[in-house]
Amino acid sequence: MYFLGFDLGSSSIKACLVEADSGKAVASAFFPETEMAIDSPQPGFAEQHPDNWWQNACQASKAVLAKANVDPGAIKAIGISYQMHGLVVVDQNLAVLRPSIIWCDSRAVPYGSKAFDTLGHDRVLKQLLNSPGNFTAAKLAWVKANEPDTYAKIVHFMLPGDYLAARMTGDVVTTASGLSEGTLWDFQADQPAQFLFDHFGFDTALTPTIRPTFAPQGELSALAAAELGLSAGTPVTYRAGDQPNNALSLNVLEPGQIAATAGTSGVVYGVSDQVSYDPQSRVNTFLHVSHTPEAPRYGVLLCVNGTGSLNSWLRNQVLRRSISYNEMNELAHEAPVGADGLVCLPFGNGAERVLGNADPGASFQGLQFNRHGLPHMIRSAQEGIVFALYYGIRVMESVGVGIQTIRAGEANMFLSPLFRDTLANLTGAVIELYNTDGAQGAARGAGLGLGYYKNAAEAFRGLTVTKTIEPDMRAQQAYRDAYGRWLEALEAAL
Repeated sequence: MYFLGFDLGSSSIKACLVEADSGKAVASAFFPETEMAIDSPQPGFAEQHPDNWWQNACQASKAVLAKANVDPGAIKAIGISYQMHGLVVVDQNLAVLRPSIIWCDSRAVPYGSKAFDTLGHDRVLKQLLNSPGNFTAAKLAWVKANEPDTYAKIVHFMLPGDYLAARMTGDVVTTASGLSEGTLWDFQADQPAQFLFDHFGFDTALTPTIRPTFAPQGELSALAAAELGLSAGTPVTYRAGDQPNNALSLNVLEPGQIAATAGTSGVVYGVSDQVSYDPQSRVNTFLHVSHTPEAPRYGVLLCVNGTGSLNSWLRNQVLRRSISYNEMNELAHEAPVGADGLVCLPFGNGAERVLGNADPGASFQGLQFNRHGLPHMIRSAQEGIVFALYYGIRVMESVGVGIQTIRAGEANMFLSPLFRDTLANLTGAVIELYNTDGAQGAARGAGLGLGYYKNAAEAFRGLTVTKTIEPDMRAQQAYRDAYGRWLEALEAAL
């Protein structure tokens, strides 16, 4: 008996099979094997077509079944993780009306900012816990204002995971957690944010039906099952945005626990049982996947858009793919802490919420031809990513989220010893790496949603620590000095 998890990222769609009784992952696959393109028809725009997500999900599903040699009938439930804050709009036939405006697209910032000012900062923050910024609601407002013919055809707006599930089941549903990540949830009224719908002129009928995060949310249609290589009638029993799901995959469900990821973007995500928000909306608060009215759980999220994307840009554009990521990590160790004065600002992937929606771009500063080489550039980039995360962690601490232990999957930037050491030494936190990822988390979530697992202890019995990184107190001052120089460069750029 197995559970199948899908993780719809901005680089690929990953599928993972988890054996129900042992809780262990038995096979995984992802498509495409090269990164999915992000289209940018204008500066600040970032789009992907949902049809491409579906095709890649189908290929990943068939590949993971072939790897595991598992009969489709043995898969008892499906879970979905997805890139947050995106917008998909469809007509009555679930046909996509335009490419998805994805998470790192910044075109909608003026619409969110205007709503924030017009409705009043105090009211918006108390009810939404966030500024509308460039979240899903503001993106739909952009479509309404700039593409009225498209908007007139919309029957449903969806988040990326809602669309993937709809292609599977034909049912258009979402979750309260998902609506909260789009600034579409009123935390005071505990329902969709009618006052924001009214402000933007949205018809509430466009909202998908709300279902619990862990619960049956539809069954695979015969057509979808054939395309995925699965059995018709298999239930979808869990969905969540990638960062709440990453926290779930690391068994981060209770107050005081912290999860981190550093793929295309970098995220630190803390769980709290108290409603809190940053008055400047630099970090954001959503309903966590484990939230219930009886035991409230809120996720406080810090996001830096350009983390792994900076590392891949260096490899693809500067190094022309001449060396591997592991070789890049080895090269970086040839440079000292602080990269001998070379400073990198990693903000090259759109407006950054942690910077108040400013977009200073990416840059290297202090470059000297007679002192700096590739090792300095790579180290400066990796340190710059950590420094940006630490900048946001300090904001999280200001709203009451403590950072003592950071849990992460052993993947992406956390494969770099330099990245891990810099984060541990700067924050003073212990870093625990686990044998998991978003697709595994989605599979375990499916088991919880089906009711096969009665609690988190059952669902995560296959989760193990692979590495523990302790901060080196002797090195902390050097890292903090380097962070101080980086902070001066950032403040000068804003």
